Amino acid sequence: MNEYIVSDSACLIALERIGMLGLLSEVFSKVLIPPAVQTECGIVQPWLQIEAPSHDTLIRALRLQVHQGESEAIVLASERSVACILDDQKARRVARDVGVRVIGTVGVILRAKRHGAIEAVKPILTALVTHGFHLGPGLIDEALRQAGEQQA
Repeated sequence: MNEYIVSDSACLIALERIGMLGLLSEVFSKVLIPPAVQTECGIVQPWLQIEAPSHDTLIRALRLQVHQGESEAIVLASERSVACILDDQKARRVARDVGVRVIGTVGVILRAKRHGAIEAVKPILTALVTHGFHLGPGLIDEALRQAGEQQA
């Protein structure tokens, strides 16, 4: 595992709420967040590195379409040539438009299972929904299918 990732606040907040924030450090060698994301979520972990993106013009341009944390995360991911964890559909589209690879919180959970960090996806998805994280039934079904946990 030698993969860096940039995260927006939604994934951090969701995983912290269910006591699974450490999954990120088990799945990625380095997790970067921009200052706006740190301000939004207030999460401090030794493995979570705050790094400011430098392309202010692009941040301002993206800010016309998405929130400050999302715009900074997208620009930081672009500058570092790494993927970005985003769950908001509009932010995901904007990121792809500027050439940033996107993964969502569910993708992180699936990756955690593939890496052996968790045994099952379903209990984590259930906990997320219970704690107010919106996951559509189609996404849950697809995640369970990919994890090999779909019911017959």
